[in-house]
Order: sequence, then structure tokens, then C-alpha cells
Amino acid sequence: MKVALVHDWLVTQRGGEHVLEALCELFPQADIHTLVHRPGVVHPRIESRPIHTSVLQRIPRIHKLYRHFLPVLPQVIESMRLEGYDLVISSSHCVAKGIRKPPGAKHLAYVHAPMRYMWDLFDDYFGPGRASLPVRVAAHAVRPYLQKWDRESTAGVDRILVNSQHIAGKVQRFWDREASVVYPPIALDRFCQHPLEGLGQGGYYLWLGAFAPYKRLDIALEAFRHLDAPLWVVGTGQEAAKLTSGPLPSHIRFLGSVPNEALAGLYRDARALIFTPEEDFGIVPLEAQASGRPVIAYGRGGALETVSPRTGLFFDEQTPDALVEAVRRFEQWEPAFQPADARAQAERFSRAAFLRAVRAEVDAMMGAPSVPARRAAVP
Repeated sequence: MKVALVHDWLVTQRGGEHVLEALCELFPQADIHTLVHRPGVVHPRIESRPIHTSVLQRIPRIHKLYRHFLPVLPQVIESMRLEGYDLVISSSHCVAKGIRKPPGAKHLAYVHAPMRYMWDLFDDYFGPGRASLPVRVAAHAVRPYLQKWDRESTAGVDRILVNSQHIAGKVQRFWDREASVVYPPIALDRFCQHPLEGLGQGGYYLWLGAFAPYKRLDIALEAFRHLDAPLWVVGTGQEAAKLTSGPLPSHIRFLGSVPNEALAGLYRDARALIFTPEEDFGIVPLEAQASGRPVIAYGRGGALETVSPRTGLFFDEQTPDALVEAVRRFEQWEPAFQPADARAQAERFSRAAFLRAVRAEVDAMMGAPSVPARRAAVP
């Protein structure tokens, strides 16, 4: 069976790329097709494959500019030709699932999210204060077209897998399609090696992630202005200049990008992880729990499926005041926390479980008839 793996773009190593890397293990002879590839930034298991890119790859500095091409990405992905494949597996949060499969092939789409910046998180990306006026006007102009394409492009998909019940609900709502949940894998071997004694010695709270609008790092920064506790921030991204400008209290530290080998130590020594976004799934809370640390999370999205009442606390409003109150509740709850409970929770999301589930879905699909998409109304 000849397999093609399709991914939106390969310019960073984040959660979606971890899923793609696991798929490369499951299908060791598969080719990779992607819109844009920045060599050297993703896992060696991905880099070692034949990687086929789109016409966008010819544009200078495209790995920094690809977001500006969002209105034309549907046409670009549809222009990419797949020939001679029996199975297409897309890993998609933007347009990868819209690639056209060869005649007679089956298409399994692993959906990290419908095109979030055109659906329910539109204002997080393009609301007042989130983007310049010309960008906001352009986003409003292309939104109906991109929503329509995002929905109708599922017609070429035979089976949909999603990373959480949260995203399964969005797939039903936006696309009127059913989806099976296969939780993505976490690197348990990286975070479960150290003993569960002597944790949290650093005394700091940890925030970790990309500086994207919906991640809501601004909430954590504002909350910790009013808390007498250190906050260490790991990451960088498109909002770095905005979030790091201006004076901040000395107990808030920006560490920038941190090598993978240093992350386990940062998790281990943290008092707790602060998790502010409404995430599709969210690997970071599971990495913290695998390290034996608790989580203080916004109580919506994938975190509700990965953090238990024994391993963390939730805050109900995405505001600094709600986070401040949650941190103060955590200080009262903390003595009851058991690191072993956190690690046991994380171990439910193993790589082996992911690989078994995907293999079972592929085997079932290859012997099943295609499932046609149904048209859904735009909310």
C-alpha cells in the first residue's frame, strides 16, 4: 500500500508536527506533501522522508510570510497532485484535508481543528486590537469564502479523526460530519524518567507555548502583576514584540525558546503550569502532568479532557481576575496534590495507544465504503 502523508506546513516543531512524526513511524515508507517546508526545523524522522512542497516554496522568506497567503491556500493545496497512492492521511488544522486524492484512493483526515481563525476564534485573531484595520477588513471579506471551502472540502475525506471530544463537537457543528476521537501522543519517555520526589523546587509558575493570539499569554502576564509569585514564560511567536514591550515586574521572566532537552527540568521544578488558552487538545498540560506537576487551566476546550480534579484546578473566565483567584485557590489545594496522580493521568495518552488507534481506523476504512459529506449551515 502506497501512502501519502499531507501536512499544512513544516516551519516549526509543535503539536501537529509531533502527530505527523508518529504517523511517519506508523507508515515508514510514506511520502510527505506540504505547502511549505523550512529544512532542519522538524523531527529527523520527518526530515528523512521525501518532502514534496507547493509552488509557495519558491517565494523568498515564505517560512515567515506563509500566513499572509491564507486566502489562496485552498487553491494551492488543491493544485498539488497526488498520483499512484492507495491511502492519503492528512494532518490538518488549515487546508491539508482539502488535498485531492487520486482515483481509487481513500483519505483519512486527522483534524487538529476546523480552520479556527475563520470560525469560533475569529475575534481572537482579527478582533479590535488583535490586528491592523486593513488586515481586519480583509479577514472579514474572505471569511465567508474560507468557511464555505473549509466545510465543502471535507467531501473528499472518507473518514475523520480528531484530537478531542471538543474538536469532534466543532466538526459536527461546522461541517455536519461525525468524527472519531484519537488522542494525540505525548513523549512520555522524555517526561516520566525522573522520580516523583523533590519536585517543584524552583517555586515558580510556568507558562509555555507559542505567542499566538488565542494562547492568551496576556492574561497570565496581567494576573501575575497582582500576584506575589514568580512566573517564568517559555516560548516566542507572532505576538512577542507586543507582549514583551513595556515594563513588567521583576518576578516575571521571559526565557525565550528553550531546547527540548531542557523542558523536562523546567516542568519538574515548576510549582504548577499555567494554561490560559481554549486549546483544541493541548499537549503542554499532559507534559506537565507526566513530569508530576499540577495544572491551573482555563476550563474550556481540550484541557477538560486531559486535566482531572486530582491533577489540577480550572478557572471559568478567560480574564486576569479569574486566574488570580484560581492561583489563590491552588495555594489552598496544593497540599492535597499527589504527583503520582498527575503522572498516571498523562500515561493514558501514550504513543502506543495512538498508533494502535490510528492503525485500527485505517484498517477499518480500507474495507469500508466512502462516507459522503453533508452540507452544513454557516452559524
